[in-house]
Amino acid sequence: MKQLIETIVKPLVDYPDDVQVSMDERESRVTYKLSVNAEDMGKVIGKQGRVAKAIRTIVYSAAGSHHGKRVFVDIID
Repeated sequence: MKQLIETIVKPLVDYPDDVQVSMDERESRVTYKLSVNAEDMGKVIGKQGRVAKAIRTIVYSAAGSHHGKRVFVDIID
C-alpha cells in the first residue's frame, strides 16, 4: 500500500524524493502517514481538498478488504 501511495503522489509533486509514507498499525486500524515537501503540500491537497480526497478514495478502495481493518491516510507537514 505504501508503494501505491508513492506511485500516486510522486508524479504530482516537484520534489518526488521528499515523498515519504509510513505505516502505523493498531488493533482495528491502519494509518498511512504521507509526508511531502512543504512547497508541494498544496499540490497534494488540491483545490478544496479534491486531490487528497481522490488519493484517499483510491487507497480505501484498494485496501478496504485487503487488511480487514479500517484504513486511514493522513497528510502531515
